[in-house]
Amino acid sequence: MKVLILPDAQKAADRTAEVIAATVTARPDATLGLATGGTMEGVYEHLVTLGPDMSRSTTFNLDEYVGLSPDHPQSYRRFMQTHLFDPLGMPRKRTHLPRGDAPDPEAEARRYERAIADAGGIDLQLLGIGRNGHIGFNEPSSSLGSRCRIKTLTRATRDANSRFFASLDEVPRHAITMGIATILDARRVVLLATGSAKARAVADMVEGPISARCPASALQLHPAADIICDEAAAAELRLREYYETVHPGGAEADVTGGCA
Repeated sequence: MKVLILPDAQKAADRTAEVIAATVTARPDATLGLATGGTMEGVYEHLVTLGPDMSRSTTFNLDEYVGLSPDHPQSYRRFMQTHLFDPLGMPRKRTHLPRGDAPDPEAEARRYERAIADAGGIDLQLLGIGRNGHIGFNEPSSSLGSRCRIKTLTRATRDANSRFFASLDEVPRHAITMGIATILDARRVVLLATGSAKARAVADMVEGPISARCPASALQLHPAADIICDEAAAAELRLREYYETVHPGGAEADVTGGCA
């Protein structure tokens, strides 16, 4: 697990966008796993500014609320169209999210899992992290071997997302989400965390035991997971001095030096 600590939230978001842009530049037909939420707004804003050609890229989003149609103002489809797909002119047929208003959500989850596999899997999966350590909508107690499925959202998650709705009562109680095993299948994972409210979750993810209590801790098993965070989100890392020695200022490690 690579831990990159940037000075502030904007620089962390910019670095994340640059990783995505570099991936698409190197492989224009890359398959990307994307995320939503307030943390990602800065990422997509900078990615649009960088302007990579994503017309040949394929995307699969992590999740969608059960019961919301794609044109609902708070659907994740609408979020993605507004913040990334429309500004970059991405063909809609190449951008995929679970259908929240599917008549059979469980069948839709299975269809979505098959669609990811049929596309050849995900080259780069972008993630955020919840205060309780969830990734996607894999709440604490999620199986580390889980696949795309329906998850009941915790009160804490619904509270955190209620700012996007008129009231807590309007926040859906269920979501279709990629499972933890689906996420771990991605060839590379990049997780962005910013702000002091995420510090405990980041510490549990990076340095705690691998446990369903902190679903993000499963990323310790991934061979190519980058954790990009600002100083506030890194505040509770006990091995922070080491991470900053390996990656000073969030830079890539310099392994060219010889032994004295």
